Amino acid sequence: MEVAVSVGRHGYPSQPPYSPAVAWPEYPLGRETCGTGASPAYEGVREALHLLGLDAEHYGERCWNPLAEVVHPGDTVVLKPNFIRDFRETQAGHADCLITHGSVIRAALDYVYIALKGQGRIIIADAPQNDADFDTIRRITGLDEIGAFYKQRVGFDVEVYDLRPEKAHKIDGIMVGHDPLPGDPRGYVKVDLGSRSMFAEIENLCRLIYGAEYDTDEIRRHHTGGVHEYLISRTVLEADCVINLPKLKTHKKTGITICMKNLVGINGNKNWLPHHRLGTPAQGGDQFADDRWVHHAERRVMAWFRRLFPLLGPVRAVLARPLKTCGRRAFGDTNADTIRSGNWYGNDTTWRMVTDLNRILTYADRNGCLQDIPSRRLFCLVDGIVGGEGNGPLDPTPKAAGVVIAGANPVAVDLACARVMGFDYERLPLLRQAFSAHMLPLVTFRPGEVVCRLADHDSELPLADLGALGLHFMPHFGWRGHVELDGIRASSDIRT
Repeated sequence: MEVAVSVGRHGYPSQPPYSPAVAWPEYPLGRETCGTGASPAYEGVREALHLLGLDAEHYGERCWNPLAEVVHPGDTVVLKPNFIRDFRETQAGHADCLITHGSVIRAALDYVYIALKGQGRIIIADAPQNDADFDTIRRITGLDEIGAFYKQRVGFDVEVYDLRPEKAHKIDGIMVGHDPLPGDPRGYVKVDLGSRSMFAEIENLCRLIYGAEYDTDEIRRHHTGGVHEYLISRTVLEADCVINLPKLKTHKKTGITICMKNLVGINGNKNWLPHHRLGTPAQGGDQFADDRWVHHAERRVMAWFRRLFPLLGPVRAVLARPLKTCGRRAFGDTNADTIRSGNWYGNDTTWRMVTDLNRILTYADRNGCLQDIPSRRLFCLVDGIVGGEGNGPLDPTPKAAGVVIAGANPVAVDLACARVMGFDYERLPLLRQAFSAHMLPLVTFRPGEVVCRLADHDSELPLADLGALGLHFMPHFGWRGHVELDGIRASSDIRT
């Protein structure tokens, strides 16, 4: 199983529609449209496709079509970026480390367009965090300019969808209301994995699961009694091919968020997604890391809060900020040094949800029925030019990694990404468990069979050699000392 790593790609162009600086032989949109500045993202995507040996016999020619094996003329192709949110928790702006950059999307779009040969559809779609502003994300990524460029140059419509059915209003992280959104124009499909869900083996603990919002009854209705269902975008299920375009980032609940974790955005209702289980490991939960009295007190207070706060109506907007301030003072700040809500290496819930979503994307047909063979073609291109380290995925610090990483299998690509970041995949349940035997397998290879291709290397490199890139991402503080390849222990000042 091959993964390509294009290195030395630093910085992003600033002006959409992010055309390449060079009119490569295969470039389909006219030499006169090329930009004047550097285009590291475009060059990185192009090099990664070349390193994989895709359509190798035509490389350097006008007819080079590297995505021909996964994108066919007439296909509906969904480009799935990471559009998690337009702002960070405690730091100003997005700093190019939060969401997939528009220049990476544009490069992927061009090669999909080449493969379609003018016949088919291209849809850019995601269901961001429930409080994200999608119009701002469109502006940041230049999607409107990219779409207008394609319409003007070749008369091709690039469709853009916010897959959420509603948007949440939050004040200082506390939810105070919702607004309806158009959502997926094709609607949604309930997909029930049943006994094939990763939650089936912990069925007795599903009474403890917590989702994205205060309403625990809602999420438990969808994960109970042998039912484990998700609300999946019909647009995604009807796609012939999905191009996964994640950001290279750390994650507080799964350690990393790259290809596999990016599929959270194919689910419409966030509160159908289990994020953690209430309580401590001794109680069957993973909300907290230990059983200290303060956690018992916090659980009681939060149970009261979740039950009563939604009943306060418009008063919620007035009380949200002072209540959050009181909570920080009493129980600590989850964005600084306090582990709660499953934000640590002992989270045994989120990886299960992510694995379920990956099986759905691979095996569910357009009606949500699980098949024995893959139902659509997949390809991954990771934006690691500027990655995100530390308090990811919502509040990361920029990491100038300078890489674009590509491959056909999301597990293989995530293995390579973890190694590039300086993490040990065996300490990441999301990756370790992907190799467990299952009737709907995500892999047909072992980790040792993943090989990496880099420019200026005559032979394929094993995963272990990617550590030589020396990027060493800082993990989220809840994972520090438990995921790094060098095994450095976590700082003693972390509050658990």
